[in-house]
Parts: sequence; structure tokens; C-alpha cells
Amino acid sequence: MQTSLFKNILRAALVLLVFALGLLAARWFYKKTEAVEREKATVLLERIQEVAKLVTVEGYFSEIYDYKDYYGYDFGIFRKKALIRVKAKVSFGFDLEKMKIQTLPEQKTILISGIPDPELLSIDHDLDYYDIQEGIFNSFTTEDYTRLNANAKQFIKDKAMESDLFGKAIEQRDHLFEMMKLIVESAGWKLELEGRQGGGIQ
Repeated sequence: MQTSLFKNILRAALVLLVFALGLLAARWFYKKTEAVEREKATVLLERIQEVAKLVTVEGYFSEIYDYKDYYGYDFGIFRKKALIRVKAKVSFGFDLEKMKIQTLPEQKTILISGIPDPELLSIDHDLDYYDIQEGIFNSFTTEDYTRLNANAKQFIKDKAMESDLFGKAIEQRDHLFEMMKLIVESAGWKLELEGRQGGGIQ
């Protein structure tokens, strides 16, 4: 009888011990997960910054980037190559922080100076590696893929600068100032622009 009672007590103690260990493990895991999430949130907050940029034109590109590298001889065992499809959205616009706006109440004039030229504001791109070939003595590394990504972005940048997006951004800028001029003049004021390049209204 005593032996049976002892066994029951032992089983109950083991169950309580396992339950307690489970609770401790759960609390430890929860705290660890929560700490990681807070750390990620901090990193995201550090990347936020105020900007004053106006996007006036966006261009969409889909290009094929052909990469090849080999040691000494262009043979299969010494060569690595990649055929990459690059899809990108390129934004042209203006950095408004370079612009200065003055109001001259006595002359009923608004003076805008330091008007910047359009610039390439951003490139958002995705890569599709759909033909990767590696030689026995020449294969792709992590550094290679990083370099390919940078090269593909530069490739799109060059294509964008060769396109007519820069000119279209100037047209959009002048159209915007034309609208501003109409609004200002309808209120009995005058709009004057200084330091603007690339043509447009006076």
C-alpha cells in the first residue's frame, strides 16, 4: 500500500515538474522572440528620414543583362555566365530642398529661386536569374551575386539616362509652374522664377 502511494506521489511530482519546465521554456521563448521583434522595429525606425522630393516622371524598364566571366580561355570548364532579366521602375523628379520661395507683399509677387534641374531620384529593380551556367573551375559566389545586382542597377541607370525621361521631367516641371502661375495671377499676384535651366516659362 505504501509502495503504491509512493509511486503515485512520484508520478504527480514528475507531472508537476514537466509542467513547470514547460512554463519556463514558454516564457523564455516568448521573451526571446519579443526582444528580436523590438530590435527589428528599432532598425526600421532608424531608416526613416524626412525628404522633400517631387517625382514628376516614372519609367518602367524590362531589359536582359548578359554576364560572362572566364579564366584565360573561354571554355565551359573555365567559364561562368548568367542571363538576367531586369525589371525596374525609375523615378525622375526634383529635390525641392534646393528651392527657395519668397513672398514680396508690397509688389504682390512670389519669387521662386534656385530651381533645380531634374534628377534620377530612385531605381526600384528586381532580378530574375533564368540562365545560370558554371564551370568546374569557375562558379558564382555570394560576392558575385552582389556585384551582379550592382551592375544590373547601373545598367538600368545608364538606359534611363539615355532615354527621354529627363526631357519629360523638364516638361512636367514647366507644366507645374504654368499651373502655379495661373493660380497666383488669378489671385492678383505675380509669379517670378529665377535660376531655372532647361527652358520653359518665364
